Amino acid sequence: MILRCTLFMNKQGLIVLLLLIMSLLGGCSSKTIEIPEDTYEDRSLRNSSFVKQELYRQYKEWKGTRYRMGGLNKKGIDCSGFVYITFKHKFSILLPRTTEDMAKLGITVDIGEWRPGDLIFFKTGIFDRHVGVYIDDGQFLHASTSQGVIISELYSPYWNKTYWKTKRI
Repeated sequence: MILRCTLFMNKQGLIVLLLLIMSLLGGCSSKTIEIPEDTYEDRSLRNSSFVKQELYRQYKEWKGTRYRMGGLNKKGIDCSGFVYITFKHKFSILLPRTTEDMAKLGITVDIGEWRPGDLIFFKTGIFDRHVGVYIDDGQFLHASTSQGVIISELYSPYWNKTYWKTKRI
């Protein structure tokens, strides 16, 4: 009987000891450690180097994917679908699905003030519109009707002639 009481007390003592240790450890883990803001990586559209990196990754993943009106996958994609997918997957931004609706968003940006991630719009016909995403140094990423997903030069004669406007989201 005495042996049983001692064993029971030892179990109770062990439980109390474990609870005490857990409360001490819990107290330590509830402290907040502050990290200076300048150590966070800015993963937004304001961070040009992050945006360029993600746009080049998107290009690498989609390069050569053929153009298909209304398409939204690697079997075929149109220009607004490609921009829609890019912003959704790379920047967690949900844009409208059509070029016409995308053109209504954001603020208009003057030529020469472009930043990576700006939407570049073109009038390619009387009623036809085209959209791509500005990367840097006059280059933009888009789904071309003739070559699929490519990077093109804004200052080429065709794109220069059909340029319409630039919008920043």
